[in-house]
Amino acid sequence: MTITPVKTLVAQAKDQITSLSQDAAEAMVAGGKALFVDIRDPRELTREGRIKDAFHAPRGMLEFWFDPESPYHKPALATDKTLILFCASAWRSALSVKTLQDMGATNVAEMEGGFATWKKRGAPVDTD
Repeated sequence: MTITPVKTLVAQAKDQITSLSQDAAEAMVAGGKALFVDIRDPRELTREGRIKDAFHAPRGMLEFWFDPESPYHKPALATDKTLILFCASAWRSALSVKTLQDMGATNVAEMEGGFATWKKRGAPVDTD
């Protein structure tokens, strides 16, 4: 069986989505124009920390939480603000942004480099 490698899927998604620099993403959130959406697994949050005030929507529930007709819908995701998704290294977030675009979202982007880059550059991390 031949499959399309995930690296190829990520590259294809990145050609079709908006990727924001970490500085631009942080400025948009600080200015009230965007919401950080952390799609990492809960164990990653416990192990690595999180961005303060980021909304946590695990990757496995994202579509269900985003869809207003889903019994699992989360009102925080029904906003005019830009939803800036991030994961550990910006692979899952690229695929997730593409999926939300396929669902009709127009106010969605990913943060380049993900949480690993966020930590590496010394940006604030909440470990509580």
